[in-house]
Amino acid sequence: MAKLALIYGMRLLPEEDLGEIKDATVILKNGRTARITMHLIEGSKEEIEATFHQSVQAFFEMYPEI
Repeated sequence: MAKLALIYGMRLLPEEDLGEIKDATVILKNGRTARITMHLIEGSKEEIEATFHQSVQAFFEMYPEI
């Protein structure tokens, strides 16, 4: 199996400061682009951590072949 790269970003901001969240773009070596959907999790530190862990598990469940 090929080596994989997981791309992600995180930042905590006050909920009331959010205006808009846009997709991020990655440029591949072959010149093509790939979009990365940004996700928003709101709540307390504990709620964010729990939801984040569930989200990561669900993400890898979508790719049982790895």
